[in-house]
Amino acid sequence: MAANPHIMVVDDEAPAREMVGDYLKMHGFTVTLCDGGASLRRELKAASPDLIVLDLNMPEEDGLSIVRDLKRQNGAPVIMLTATASPIDRVVGLEIGADDYVAKPCELRELVARIRSVLRRSVQAEAAPGQKNRRVRFGTKWLDLDAHHLRDDEDTIHPLTASEFSLLKAFAENPQRVLTRERLLDLASARDDEPFDRAIDVRITRIRRKIEPDPGQPRIIQTVRGAGYLFSPEGRER
Repeated sequence: MAANPHIMVVDDEAPAREMVGDYLKMHGFTVTLCDGGASLRRELKAASPDLIVLDLNMPEEDGLSIVRDLKRQNGAPVIMLTATASPIDRVVGLEIGADDYVAKPCELRELVARIRSVLRRSVQAEAAPGQKNRRVRFGTKWLDLDAHHLRDDEDTIHPLTASEFSLLKAFAENPQRVLTRERLLDLASARDDEPFDRAIDVRITRIRRKIEPDPGQPRIIQTVRGAGYLFSPEGRER
């Protein structure tokens, strides 16, 4: 992680945008402020941030569509800001690739804690010296532990969010073991002060779409009813 991680803050409301930006600067972050999706895209052409804080409720462009676009073209983690308490917004955002969310008006100390948590997850599995091409087979893909992404058999890269990578790494290190949701939160360093209780399930669903031959009948990451999840490298039922 950089000494002064670069955070892009996207919010169409100038007072809120500047308040968040000033607070992050006070805590050692380098900050770029954007007033919407168009401004964000211009800034992304000039620099690659370590993380993006994105307001979902902007008049010119829906925040969820921006998240979708970012995850197709940019690997930076995204924390959503949402003025509604709707679980639907949170679930949809997580499903399309966001790494976390904070409700608006947000407690700035919580936002900083969540930013640091996501940044830790994004760099937690750096390769040890001398180790190259560490790969683990996950269904239709290979997990590249050094590059933090999935590759298929044609060597095409399939990007992962920081939280998806952390979960896959946890499974890779614990094959054929039943892992509870609580244990996965710990292993993936995904625990927050007020965790969203469906976050693990949503992320597992998202991962299955990427790795399972038939996501509707998962065999690689299996649900163990009443217990948690199990990674079966061979796809054999437990």
